[in-house]
Amino acid sequence: MSPLRRVGAALAAALAGAGVIDESRLRATTDLAWPRIVTGFAIMSKRTVDLALVGLVVGPTAVAGLTLANAFWMAAKFVAIGLAGGTVSLVSQNYGGGDDERAAAVVRLSVVIALVLGVIAVATFGLAAEPLVGLLGGDRTAIGYGATYLAVVAPGLLFEFLNLIASRTYAGVSDTVTPMVVRAGGAVANIALSATFVVGLDMGVAGAALGTALATALVTVVFVWGMTGRNYVRGRGASPVPLRVRGSPHDRELLGQIASVSAPLVARRAAQGLVVFPLLAIAATFGPVAVAAVGVGRQVRALVGSFSWGFSIAASTLVGQELGRGDESEAEAYGREITRLSLLVYLVAAAVVVALAEPIAAVFVDDPANLSLSADFVRVAAISVVALGVDGSITGTLRGAGDTRVPFVATLAGAYLAALPLAWAGTVIPALGIAGLILSLLAETAVPLVVNARRFRSNRWKAVSREYRPSAGD
Repeated sequence: MSPLRRVGAALAAALAGAGVIDESRLRATTDLAWPRIVTGFAIMSKRTVDLALVGLVVGPTAVAGLTLANAFWMAAKFVAIGLAGGTVSLVSQNYGGGDDERAAAVVRLSVVIALVLGVIAVATFGLAAEPLVGLLGGDRTAIGYGATYLAVVAPGLLFEFLNLIASRTYAGVSDTVTPMVVRAGGAVANIALSATFVVGLDMGVAGAALGTALATALVTVVFVWGMTGRNYVRGRGASPVPLRVRGSPHDRELLGQIASVSAPLVARRAAQGLVVFPLLAIAATFGPVAVAAVGVGRQVRALVGSFSWGFSIAASTLVGQELGRGDESEAEAYGREITRLSLLVYLVAAAVVVALAEPIAAVFVDDPANLSLSADFVRVAAISVVALGVDGSITGTLRGAGDTRVPFVATLAGAYLAALPLAWAGTVIPALGIAGLILSLLAETAVPLVVNARRFRSNRWKAVSREYRPSAGD
């Protein structure tokens, strides 16, 4: 046995001995989770690279501008993530049921919808970048930087919409490795292109946006090869449900199913994306330094939160499979133990980020006054990411059971009944001030965790799942 395998075996035995997760369940979880974790880091790194390059080369006001622009990018992307969530659900069910034709039809219809939505987003952001960014208020220079970034990066949204459909299609056929490799390659390309444009060619904010847009387009080009049924290397990577131009007799029925499954997911993601706008508008009242600090904190949280990409999809898949077999006790064990594992991982990750808060903040800003505030937000973001990560595993468990309404309500409560009022309170209570924004970061993730944890312990999700199991149709 190799040294790496010995370390892995010892770690698995230690986790099992400590009652965190059984060794067999750990193996099944990590097999599904690790490619998604790598994919998450690759995707989140694009925003991180742009913020870091612009912050060090141009300054904190430019970071504030990118933070404003990224709110629009993420709002549009969250809609695409909701659509892609419906795609993976229907592709996996039809592919698993042996109906490749219907699965391929789902992919084609999802691509068409993504194209329509993507074109609308590109046109809106490209033509109205300055007035849109200006709606959030704040420093005029920051607004100018944000408008420039949004206008140049906007075409990349069309490609990002398509990339999400491709990634979820592969996930639906149990292939999380291919999108991991493609997305990781895109992240490397983004670093090279953005660094070349920002540092080498001195293009500033526009260079960062151009690098991201081109890297995103490159990922789409690579995905098209495999999505049309062609292998990459060594006979691997071709989608078993290749994209076809011709229609299907099931199109009308499948369109209705895509809309039905995707709508709650889109609504939840939209709620997460839209709350950022009033939060940034509030931050803008404290000046561009505060906006930059909020942007740095939220970006660090999003990057560390990439672990949840893996744990959440593992929980959904494994819990769903066990419920489909009628084994509710095993499904509960998976949900409970994956949640424990995610708690342990996030506690370690948060501790590392808190300890390195100032060096991490220095990646984005270098002015001493700005560095101090950004480091504070990084520390709070690291603490809040523990709740975010654990909630991701619980939400994944509930999603695997088909119980999606409570997580949606929990997201609304955390964002609009807790985070937003706390941030606003800082503008009317002088003694609170910018601390209201810091508290909002904590409340935004803590409230959904409490609500969803209570739902999991109630076991009502098991009853919900009985309506969707194969035996229900019998």
